[in-house]
Amino acid sequence: MRKGVRIIANMGAANPVAAARKTAAIAAELGLTGLKIAAVTGDDVLNVVRQQNYRLEETGGTVADLGDRIISANAYLGVGPICDALGSGAQVVITGRAADPSLFMAPLVHEFGWRMEDWDRLGQGTVVGHLLECAGQVTGGYFADPGFKDIPDLARLGFPIGDVSENGDIVVTKVAAAGGRVTAATCKEQLLYEIHDPRRYLQPDVVADFSEVEIDEVGPDRVRVRGGRGTPATGLLKVSVGYVDGYVGEGQMSYAGPGALARARLALDIVRARLEITRIRSPETRFDLIGVDALHGDKLSARNTEPYEVRIRVVARTDSLAEAVRVGNEVETLYTNGPAGGGGATKSAREIVAVQSVLLSRNLLTTNVQIVEA
Repeated sequence: MRKGVRIIANMGAANPVAAARKTAAIAAELGLTGLKIAAVTGDDVLNVVRQQNYRLEETGGTVADLGDRIISANAYLGVGPICDALGSGAQVVITGRAADPSLFMAPLVHEFGWRMEDWDRLGQGTVVGHLLECAGQVTGGYFADPGFKDIPDLARLGFPIGDVSENGDIVVTKVAAAGGRVTAATCKEQLLYEIHDPRRYLQPDVVADFSEVEIDEVGPDRVRVRGGRGTPATGLLKVSVGYVDGYVGEGQMSYAGPGALARARLALDIVRARLEITRIRSPETRFDLIGVDALHGDKLSARNTEPYEVRIRVVARTDSLAEAVRVGNEVETLYTNGPAGGGGATKSAREIVAVQSVLLSRNLLTTNVQIVEA
């Protein structure tokens, strides 16, 4: 407030209005007055999705297949309502579900007066948002690989600053004293992050084209990125549909020393047999040797030498919490009923909330901006 900085965040989660009220309460605790907070709503489209039998993009099934297990449906909002909130003079704008680049493109549209049909500007604005949306990733987080891609002082990693000109060109930088590094390589990796087709990156307000983007280092920790383009938006919004998808039971235990791998494999064989004997019903079960085959399976693990220590993991999907609990119990009994030297057992059972996607016409969406003042 002292410096006139405005905050835009999608920290509203399932209830942006409650988040705005909480922000006002925090402001009051700090003795701040005159703060204008905007809650952007309209991403909750649960009732709309329930009325039509939409296709689930991941599986090809339909919403009807999920029955009464659906608990949420949230559309990815674009820049429109965020710009409305900024136009109202809000110093803090809180959204629910919004497309990540929209949080960064909205202030550009607002400040520079970009037209919502200027597709190339919006495409470059998407480049800006996509570079900044994951914060520390573009300054070296999730990039570092010792001896190959060294990044200094990651414990004090600085988040990026985007210096954006009116035409959308951006110079990505950071505070000089902060840890991390901004280079052409960090920016290139972030630009490719989550991108399936660089010519058609689908966003609520534009279809962005990253194929002609140019990246140049213009100084220490200063990288200029330009050349994003765009074409008209599809008119469809992605909606994340959350639903209850059964339960998961899990158990883990460690083995170490000579013969650790053989003992761990015996332990898995025991639990595998126990789940059959006790008739625990599971449509999906995994028996992993963490550090051996849990990520890439047996074929790659066979190339490596035997480890000195290994941790087993058994996890099963079940229809009931009671059966999920039994999975972890069978692993825990290895303490006394399994191979020698097991230790560090853990077990858990939890309900699963899964997510699939549907595409919704943006004409079915109604957004609103609610102001809360502190």
